Amino acid sequence: MKIIRLLLLLILISSYSYAQENIFTYKKLPTVKLKTVKGLPFTSDSIVNNGKPVIISFWATWCKPCVRELSTIADVYDDWVKETGVKLYAVSVDDSRSMTLVAPMVNGKGWDFTVLLDPNSDFKRAMNVGPIPHTFLLNGKGEVVFQHTSFAEGDELNLIEMVRKLNRGETIK
Repeated sequence: MKIIRLLLLLILISSYSYAQENIFTYKKLPTVKLKTVKGLPFTSDSIVNNGKPVIISFWATWCKPCVRELSTIADVYDDWVKETGVKLYAVSVDDSRSMTLVAPMVNGKGWDFTVLLDPNSDFKRAMNVGPIPHTFLLNGKGEVVFQHTSFAEGDELNLIEMVRKLNRGETIK
């Protein structure tokens, strides 16, 4: 009986993980008010890239895997942009207490991608983001074709390969 319960639990967990990675497939972004790191208004419907893929990464200053992911991507971001035209939007979900740490961190790390603030987590909720880092990949039409939570070394290689596939007109499965 214990073995059956354990198997059922494992099936439930694996189906939940699969559902988390595919829940937003081909869904358009919701329109939510955000801010730039300079405090200027920005809406999520401005997340576009002239028909090229877009990466959206939800992160926070206190999240070590988030900072590792964005720093890893930052090391190769210029090459990615030159090769594929991809654009990255890093959406900070820091609250009002830690939001003041975002700009100094971005400047200190030398991140060249667009960093946005979601201090009330409105965009996070609208995108059904749970644990962070949570990364979305959008095709050239602005449709979410992939999402992934957490970060491990090498995830960035899988991400850029999917961007390349989108640029070749292939479908992400």
